[in-house]
Amino acid sequence: MNEQIKHYSLSYKDVGVDIDSANEAINEIKELVKRTFNEQVLSNIGLFGGLFQPNLEGYEEPVLVSSIDGVGTKLKLAIMANKHDTVGIDLVSHCVNDILVQGAKPLFFLDYIAMGKLNPQIVVEIIKGLTIGCGQAGCALIGGETAEMPDVYKPEEYDLVGTIIGIVDRKKIVDGSRIKVGDVILGLSSSGLHTNGYTLARKICFEIAGLNLYDNFPGLNKSVYDVLMAPHTCYAKIMQVIMKLVDVRGMAHITGGGITENLPRILPEGTSAEIDLNSWEVPYLFTFLHKTGNVDNSEMLRVFNMGLGLLFVIPEEHLEKVLRVKEQAGIDIYIVGRVTEGDRKVNYIGEIRYAQPN
Repeated sequence: MNEQIKHYSLSYKDVGVDIDSANEAINEIKELVKRTFNEQVLSNIGLFGGLFQPNLEGYEEPVLVSSIDGVGTKLKLAIMANKHDTVGIDLVSHCVNDILVQGAKPLFFLDYIAMGKLNPQIVVEIIKGLTIGCGQAGCALIGGETAEMPDVYKPEEYDLVGTIIGIVDRKKIVDGSRIKVGDVILGLSSSGLHTNGYTLARKICFEIAGLNLYDNFPGLNKSVYDVLMAPHTCYAKIMQVIMKLVDVRGMAHITGGGITENLPRILPEGTSAEIDLNSWEVPYLFTFLHKTGNVDNSEMLRVFNMGLGLLFVIPEEHLEKVLRVKEQAGIDIYIVGRVTEGDRKVNYIGEIRYAQPN
């Protein structure tokens, strides 16, 4: 027995980790990643760390803003469809929006991909999405990590996490502290679920409704895949324009927790938000989830974005300037409410205006 053990040769590949596959993936993504580089990136892919020299011209007191997040169970749908080219867009957009709401401009992005069995082609698809997302946001993808962990994930499973670093001048930080009673609350339309509520949505669509991924989504002229996998909208460009035009006093990225829990995060003491549910039409996707899953309206407003991916607060006298850019925004802008006196809560008025099927 001891003699057999002595002469047995065990490799990393024998226990499920393929270094050659990892190297193959890295070689394929190098050119994709370089397309996101600018003159501020000082390193190539493959070093131990990414080097970035920020241009601080015009900043009096530059402040770095960072955020880290994942895509959640939306990855389950990508794995079901074996189509992985949009989850990278989701990840970048989610992270960029999280720092955008503090007034920050994105600088660079880092990703982490963990797989049960490393598949170079899937890695390349994911990276393609990341580079598209970085291009939309105007930031560089300067590094990342791909880990093969057969003892943690099933062979077909993976997880995806990203970190964004941005910059804002200290005097231009947007944290909601200047919000006043009487300010107007506006909302930017979402493309769909974005990256939240997928566990409930999958339960309703696949178990209760019995749908398959490539069935026509009931009431819409799109497949279930196209409706559920619509990429997360990045609001960086439109909000950077709006912030130059008007005094944006607060912004809230509507992610998990919906309007109900995300908007209060930026409200100062002594204020609340009054949201008129009749001020925008909630897209039919949410109508379907509400009716098919028999989900209570209050739960809908806590789980899903309900068609609004970002809310921002401005003085009423600046409203006309925002409405002027509405035609060129490419994103619907709605006047959804006002800031009132209160105890940092969202108070809803009116009835939810659910869209009907096409």
